[in-house]
Amino acid sequence: MSISVKNLSKHYDKQKAVDSISFEAKAGRILGFLGPNGAGKSTTMRMLTGYLEPTSGGAEISNYNISTQAIEAKKHIGYLPENTPLYAEMYVKEFLNFAGQTYRLKNLSNRIDEVIKMVGLTPEKHKKIGMLSKGYRQRVGLAQAIIHNPEVLILDEPTSGLDPNQLVDIRALIKELGKNKTVVISTHIMQEVEAICDDIIIINKGKIVANDTLEGIKKAHQNSTLEDIFRKLTA
Repeated sequence: MSISVKNLSKHYDKQKAVDSISFEAKAGRILGFLGPNGAGKSTTMRMLTGYLEPTSGGAEISNYNISTQAIEAKKHIGYLPENTPLYAEMYVKEFLNFAGQTYRLKNLSNRIDEVIKMVGLTPEKHKKIGMLSKGYRQRVGLAQAIIHNPEVLILDEPTSGLDPNQLVDIRALIKELGKNKTVVISTHIMQEVEAICDDIIIINKGKIVANDTLEGIKKAHQNSTLEDIFRKLTA
């Protein structure tokens, strides 16, 4: 398994933000990680990427423990957080060069050109990041997440702020990336989940309340819409 999570928890005093969850995510499949605001989605993603220390339990990324083998594990992860941290004064290519250097990539210039083309940044590649629209900044964030060709992609609200045309392009890219990577995507857009996800986890109040294939979850709920299933499980 590319991602294996066992009894993962994060507590803040008496509040259980994430409460002993376990799941697996497989290569070549896109996992939709769903839940209402405050359910524990972003906290889980931050633990999976090593940005947050678990209270208990653990996770492995490509067979590396994210707590005890953090550096090796992070080499296999591409992470797009909800609010992408970017350097507004840097130019697009300059920023991607900076990101690529942190991974000590060979043939970095070629890889930058390849990634810029993949995410549709070609018209904006010579601009400063601060001059870009939110949609193009999101593309820069996605480009830095895939610059090192990671096995695992963790995307927190990757289509936030995109217009309908950009949505189609980025969804198509995520679906293409999901053919040979393990992709975990958090989103509130149910149409997006139905369009690109193979497997679904729904988390509510820190606990997993559903974990199945998209077809399996619908079948278990008499083929209700995913939106209706979500509301039923998280109300």
